[in-house]
Amino acid sequence: MKKITFLIGLFFITVAMMEQEGAAPLSKGGKQLNFGLGFSGRGLPVYAGMDFAFHNDWTDGPVVKVVIDDEFGFGALGRVDYHWNRLIGIPSNWDFYLGASLGFISGNDFDLDLGLQLGGRWYWSEKWGLNLEFGGGTGYGTSIGVSMKM
Repeated sequence: MKKITFLIGLFFITVAMMEQEGAAPLSKGGKQLNFGLGFSGRGLPVYAGMDFAFHNDWTDGPVVKVVIDDEFGFGALGRVDYHWNRLIGIPSNWDFYLGASLGFISGNDFDLDLGLQLGGRWYWSEKWGLNLEFGGGTGYGTSIGVSMKM
């Protein structure tokens, strides 16, 4: 019983320490512009979007994309992301997030663009960062780009 109590105590101390060491990449009220290229079976998506921090750990925002393939496609969606920095205790020049998106994509017809994304950023300055994201669902999958804090 003492071992279990010790492990539970150690767990809560570790979580409390991680809360203190981690820092949000965007504080509540912050925003950033994201743009880059994606990779998918539908073609080559070029995207741009904004993140608005409505909490120190949560962002939401719009994304627009143009899909270059045999046919020209356009997409628009909204997304929300949870940023894990404070929970796992990583510094603010790194960003690790998980989220969901919902929108549409056009081509020959309109399709639902529904997906989940897992991504990360590394900020090389106070304003600029590199972004790598993996997605699943009906939209494009992997993307790489640049983020600019505003």
